Formats: sequence, C-alpha cells, structure tokens
Amino acid sequence: MKKQIISCSRRTDIPAFYSEWFMNRIKAGYCTVVNPFNANQVSYVSLNPEDVEAFVFWTRNADPLVNQLEQLDGKGYKYYFQYTILGYPKEIDPSSPKLSEATETFITLSKLVGKEKVIWRYDPILFSNLTDLEWHKKQFTLISEQLMGYFERCVISIIDPYRKTTSRMNKETPSFFELAEDVFVPEAYLSLVAFMSEIAQKTGFEIQTCAEGTDLSQYGISHGKCIDDELIARITDRPLHFKKDPSQRKTCGCVVSKDIGVNNTCLYGCKYCYATRSLMSARENFKKHDSKSPSLTGWHDVESPKEEKKNVQLGLFGQT
Repeated sequence: MKKQIISCSRRTDIPAFYSEWFMNRIKAGYCTVVNPFNANQVSYVSLNPEDVEAFVFWTRNADPLVNQLEQLDGKGYKYYFQYTILGYPKEIDPSSPKLSEATETFITLSKLVGKEKVIWRYDPILFSNLTDLEWHKKQFTLISEQLMGYFERCVISIIDPYRKTTSRMNKETPSFFELAEDVFVPEAYLSLVAFMSEIAQKTGFEIQTCAEGTDLSQYGISHGKCIDDELIARITDRPLHFKKDPSQRKTCGCVVSKDIGVNNTCLYGCKYCYATRSLMSARENFKKHDSKSPSLTGWHDVESPKEEKKNVQLGLFGQT
C-alpha cells in the first residue's frame, strides 16, 4: 500500500476545533470519512505511521494542537501547516483569532517545528468598501513585518466569486458592507500583487498563488501547490512524486491527498467560506461531533480493507 498524504483539512479547521478527535484517531490508527456526495459510502483511512506520507494541516489557530506535536514527532509523522492570517474586519470574519493572537501562535509554532513547515496564507483576497486596495497594502505589510523571519512562503489568491459565496456575503453581512462591484478587480489585484512582490523580494520570502489562472511570473510569483510533494520530499528527506489531484480545479496544482474533514463543520463563520454553507449549519453539525468517534461527525465505522479481506478468506464475512 502506497503511503498517502492526509489533508487536515480543506473542509474545516481540524487543529482549531477537532484536535482532540484527531489525536484520538492517531491513537486508534485510523479514521473514517463519509463521502460528501453519497452518505452511504464510508471510507476507512489508515493513520498508522507506515501508511502516512505526511499530514497537511489547514488552520487559523494551531494552538490546540501545538502541545500534541511532540506525540506526532515521537511516532515519526511528518507534517506542515497552511496557516491563514488575514485580519479581516469582524463584519467579514466574525470569529477568527485576533491578529495579535494569530501572529503570536504562528511564531510559537514556527519556532517549534521550523519556518519551512509553516506557510502563511493571505487568502482569499477580498475587495470591498471595508477592505480596499490601500487596506490590503497596509494589512499585508503589517502581517509580513510581524511574521518576518518565521516563514519562507506566502500563498495568495483572489476570492472566487461563486454565486453561493457572494449571495451569502450579501445576506449575512451588515447593510453598510459592500462587495466591490467586480469582486475580481483586475487593476486593484495586479497593483496589490506588484506591491506584495516588492515586499517579498526586499525581505526574502517567496509568494505562490493558490489555484490562480492568472500568470504572475512577471512579478516573481509562481503557481503553487498547497498539497506539495516537493515540500514533503524536503521534509522527509527522500525523493517523492505524486500525481496532480484530478478531483481539484484545473488551476489547482495540488497533488493527490486524502481529506479527512467534513464540510459545514468550521465554527469561524467566515462569510466568504467555500466549505461552509452557513454558521448555523456548522453549529448543528458540531453537535453531532463525538471526539471518540471514528468519523468527524456522527458515528461511522467500517472494517479496514485488510480485516475485511481476512474475514472473507475465513468465511466470516456477513456473520454475526
């Protein structure tokens, strides 16, 4: 069985809200994942060290997991963090950590695991009457200065104006909040990109894009892959090559991974979130969470493929 990269998770913030569950699954050696398109299909995912190439953690607050990393290290797991810090106004991000708290935790984590394993995400970039071009320039400068020396890479992308995303923002934000007429503001975006690039070149970090079709190579910015086999090869100190993930968008560079999260379970309530339909639905799903369950929500358990095969060979399959 080839080792898998485990994504924790594009769909929710496991370090912030489900770290106890995650560590329970590490002890158990597996978790289960319900197919988001077919509730009757439940996958068994081995989390044994010999089956895991690396964990990729996506988070806005790694603090609940920080004290558990020594256990992961002791078992030989490899990992890195995609760490979002934007500092958007509460009208857009009602429950994200305060900027000062977010940067403090980021720095603590970087000191603990190494700056190459903590990637700063300034993503997604959203233009509005509260977050215009000048706001973003000041915010990016402020955060980059606070994190300086504690990261090597920054990931950026402009918000994808999906209908459900813009509709939700229009419904759930205060009446005085206004999205930019064209959410993807080409002139403003390219002006911001040029500004970011100048800061990065002066201070010595790289910028990559996440699932962006626009070629920004003239600014010294390359297309990135958030699930990055090259970075994992560097962390594990051995050559690796994974195929591009066909289930992701065409512009996404990520390699194949197994995501163990569940949509509509993140409690941050970011108005632009692609993975959460509404904060109310996330709270309802959180009520279904049991930290002792094999699955993130509800209780879904299945035999490992090895056990199932053995039972079939022994003629035990289907017996009670």
